[in-house]
Amino acid sequence: MADASDDLGIPMKPARPVVPGPGAPVKPPTMPPRAPDLARAGEAIRPPEALRRPGDPVTPPRRSETEIRKLIVGREITLSGEITSCDMLMVEGSVEANLTNCRDVDIAESGLFKGSAAIEEAEIRGRFEGNLVVRKRLLIKASGRVSGTIRYGQIEIECGGQISGDIQAQPSAEPELMTTEGAAARAAG
Repeated sequence: MADASDDLGIPMKPARPVVPGPGAPVKPPTMPPRAPDLARAGEAIRPPEALRRPGDPVTPPRRSETEIRKLIVGREITLSGEITSCDMLMVEGSVEANLTNCRDVDIAESGLFKGSAAIEEAEIRGRFEGNLVVRKRLLIKASGRVSGTIRYGQIEIECGGQISGDIQAQPSAEPELMTTEGAAARAAG
């Protein structure tokens, strides 16, 4: 009976390494090629990003502190409705809206805002008509026109700026600083 290994073409004995003869030149061992340096001088090495598997929930990237939510209504654009949760509204066109939960409003010379707004700060170079509550600073530039019911923490009106309607200063929202003299006078009174 013949060997099964012969049928498969597998030699029974391991192959012998070829040994060069006594007069053959000797080659130095070859080294695998070296991988190029991943980081160049002066560059920071960043850790590899984690791989996301198909079943993993997608987490949205966090907004940086410098990133703001800004809405710009461009020239010759008309917007009406309700605007909520924006950090800054820039009006170059026309807006007829109720504005809530917004920090800053900037109305350009070509801009018109009709409606109500409760905000932190405003700079008006165009027109505002309606109910305006500015908790901090209201700045009306020389070309600005504000009319309606206006409440403000601080106001600045450049020469030429106009304001009309029911206008009142609001009490400061910041806590009153008490001096030791003021505290003693209140305690004595």
